[in-house]
Amino acid sequence: MEDNAVFNITDDADFEAVTLRVFRHQYLNNAVYRKFCDLLGRKPGKILSVEEIPFLPISFFKTHSIVASEDTPEEIFTSSGTTGMSTSKHYVTDRSVYERSFLSAFEGFYGNVKDYVILALLPSYLERQGSSLIYMVDDLIQRSADKDSGFYLHDLDALGSKLEELDKTGKKILLIGVSFALLDLVESREFRLKNTVIMETGGMKGRRKELIREELHRILCRGFGVSAIHSEYGMTELLSQAYSSGNGSFKCPPWMKVIIRDPEDALSLQPVDKTGGINIIDLANINSCSFIATQDLGKIHADGTFEVLGRFDNSDIRGCNLMVM
Repeated sequence: MEDNAVFNITDDADFEAVTLRVFRHQYLNNAVYRKFCDLLGRKPGKILSVEEIPFLPISFFKTHSIVASEDTPEEIFTSSGTTGMSTSKHYVTDRSVYERSFLSAFEGFYGNVKDYVILALLPSYLERQGSSLIYMVDDLIQRSADKDSGFYLHDLDALGSKLEELDKTGKKILLIGVSFALLDLVESREFRLKNTVIMETGGMKGRRKELIREELHRILCRGFGVSAIHSEYGMTELLSQAYSSGNGSFKCPPWMKVIIRDPEDALSLQPVDKTGGINIIDLANINSCSFIATQDLGKIHADGTFEVLGRFDNSDIRGCNLMVM
């Protein structure tokens, strides 16, 4: 199936039609997903709307090869994990689809990447192999083509000085960082930034006590001297990202959609503004699985935006553990 249809979606009717095509493609070509659907009695001939499509539990990426293509993987993205913990593996058979997805989404929300100096503070990701986030940010840094764009690991003094220097020039700056490292940075000095977007990617990675989003953003807003903290929502098992320009309210690109499931019944969906498990349709995942039941809790709003409110207490999602393979 051609990915052009995915990235040319313009309205809800396009999304529905392409989604049903992707479902049929993945049912036929992804053996794990097909067996999952068969166990639920959800076959293509019975699926007439997006709401009827089954969502594969995200934990399957830890135990199975989730692929809908016979091509050799060009990249294998892996999730982070402590010693002895099983990690997710996402076999990407066409890296150009990922590159098209993250570049189109970024520029759809923020404009031409060449207009930015991109500074990255992602130590926990840089310190391991296989991070899809590092792949994305490194590509954006290269595309920005600014000599000052780049990664910082532990030298917070150098980053702080560079950030203050660049902000005074009037250039558009994006600082993207993992939450604990951004907190370390604002504890090292106080900023008053005027031309910088601060974007957190979430996660304390065991380095600090977990904070609720409101508290984290309050501390970062005060420390950087900005009015809002932006956020990126993505994961190893996806090839698309949602973005928030403040207040934790995320928007998806046209080929991505969030649906909320009932936490007590994984096959039932929740109405607007009702908390439940986050299901994600990521049509850029055309060669793996586009229909994923995550372990995150959230809610959607009437305008199509969504919030991430936390995670399930345990790793098993009720009603989803149907396969022993």
